[in-house]
Amino acid sequence: MSRARDRRETAPSSEALLEARDVHVSFTGRTGLLSGISGRAAPVARAVDGVSLAVKQGEIVALAGESGCGKTTLARTIMGLERPTRGDVFYEGRPIRDDLRGYRRRVQMVFQDPTGALNPRQTIYESVAEGLRIHKLPGVEESLVADALTRAGLRPAERFFLLYPHELSGGQRQRAVIAGAMVLNPKVLVADEPVSMLDASVRGEILRLLLQLRDDFGLSLIIVTHDLGLAWTVADRVAVMYLGRIVEEGPAERVLTQPLHPYTRALLDIVPEAGGLERPVLKGEPPDPSNIPPGCRFHPRCPAVAGGTAADAGVESLCRNEDLGLVELRPGHMVACHLALKTHGDAATADAGGSPVPNV
Repeated sequence: MSRARDRRETAPSSEALLEARDVHVSFTGRTGLLSGISGRAAPVARAVDGVSLAVKQGEIVALAGESGCGKTTLARTIMGLERPTRGDVFYEGRPIRDDLRGYRRRVQMVFQDPTGALNPRQTIYESVAEGLRIHKLPGVEESLVADALTRAGLRPAERFFLLYPHELSGGQRQRAVIAGAMVLNPKVLVADEPVSMLDASVRGEILRLLLQLRDDFGLSLIIVTHDLGLAWTVADRVAVMYLGRIVEEGPAERVLTQPLHPYTRALLDIVPEAGGLERPVLKGEPPDPSNIPPGCRFHPRCPAVAGGTAADAGVESLCRNEDLGLVELRPGHMVACHLALKTHGDAATADAGGSPVPNV
């Protein structure tokens, strides 16, 4: 079986603070009784299937896509919580596996559910101080905890020391989780759906806090989200995932106003900021990472294939049979789509002085 590649696998970014290079993560499922008797192999789910992603210092990257696309698995792999089947994650040019403990002090994660992230039997002080004790950082613990709570917007900090998570509102709990990450003075925050569990009235406050932390401390952020409206609001760059692969990536304004991939356009159809009014109807079953279709993995649900646009452009056969990697069609704007390559690729190929990256 051929495997698509993109240019970044062979040309890693020298400017990246944090970088995933050709990361694959697979999970083996269980076999049922009949499968065991027949000798059928257990299904293998390719949750992340050859992803390269670079993040610069001070940059906010939104990793977007619907549930099951692999974005959370990629985030956990970037954190070192999942071990890649193939590929690696690099921090400041070095593999994170060389110093995973030190890496986790510099790269912290903010989880989706603040209630689940906080120990209900620990006070807020104990929860925030836990990272300091694990990493044995120098300094007066109480002042470091107070500073982290203040940075996260819980003021006066001393008022929250002896409170328990159930005594805080949802927004305050998320701020406490952010304080627990910031107490270690990290360089990167990986935020997995940081506002999806919060009331609409406090989502904007948490997003403003993340932006303020970036501006004040030069943090880089990877924000995992299914909501392109959130990406529209905060991200410098957007990477759209589908079935374990990034299918479109580029500057947020360009991707969200001039999308090249039909999947990105479908996601934008429900974003008010992008002028979306109606939920799109995507044909076929939801993606199954243990049964990835041949060709473009989006083609069974692609409106361009179903509506005949791909056939009219002469690329339907390619969509159904040839796996295409990311190709840069505009400066910094990459897409894995035969139709986009047909429509926009001639000028891009001429500018690049060559042909698109082939399958290998």
